Amino acid sequence: MQTLTTMLKQFLRDEEGVTAIEYGLIAALIAIVIIASVQIVGTQLNSVFSKIGSALTSANT
Repeated sequence: MQTLTTMLKQFLRDEEGVTAIEYGLIAALIAIVIIASVQIVGTQLNSVFSKIGSALTSANT
C-alpha cells in the first residue's frame, strides 16, 4: 500500500505530461493563426488578380 501511495504522489508531481500538453496547445494555436492569415491573404490576392485581369481585358479591347 505504501508503494501505491508513493507512486500516486510521484505521478501528481510529474510535470512532463503537462509540458507536452502545453506545447501541443501552443502548436495548435500557431496553426490556427497561420490558417486564418493564409485564408485572409488568399481572398485579398484573389481580389487583386481579378482587378488586374479586368484591367488587362479592358485595355486589350
